[in-house]
Amino acid sequence: MKSPFIFDVAALLRGSALPEHLTQSGPSPTRIGPEMIAIPEGGKVIVEAQIIPLGGGLAVEADIEAQLLGQCSRCLRELTPTKTLHVSEVFAADPDFVTGEDAADDEDELPMVNQDQIDLLQSVIDEAGLTLPFNPVCEELGYGACQDDETPAPDGVSEEVEDEEKVDPRWAGLEKFL
Repeated sequence: MKSPFIFDVAALLRGSALPEHLTQSGPSPTRIGPEMIAIPEGGKVIVEAQIIPLGGGLAVEADIEAQLLGQCSRCLRELTPTKTLHVSEVFAADPDFVTGEDAADDEDELPMVNQDQIDLLQSVIDEAGLTLPFNPVCEELGYGACQDDETPAPDGVSEEVEDEEKVDPRWAGLEKFL
């Protein structure tokens, strides 16, 4: 099973200095995203990458499209939105690609081209962690209002009718322990 995040760049490293547009698709090699919503392992991923030779390295601009799988953090409804993540990364073809006075002190080392291949997986994992919602809600992902009317509003949001305090149905089973 070949990862859609791995690109063969041998021709770019040894060939012309013209950018190349590549598209690959396949199953995700791992689950990518936070706990409540993510690209599932084995889920179809489409990667459209623009790879630009930089002499001793490569610049990559990529759009990753995949269907997410998760749950609303309020009503626990299954969510399956399609999301596009954007990744920008520079890969070094040799260790001396970027040098300078602070090069030894720099904690963020550039990823390396390994055996004429680049792997965007870690960049996609990082982008998913920064972009995807930690606590997804139906409304934020275009599903409209939550399905369960009994689910109370999130903390900090007042409801119009507050006649009685509603018990969150997800916790209702714990009442017998009180």
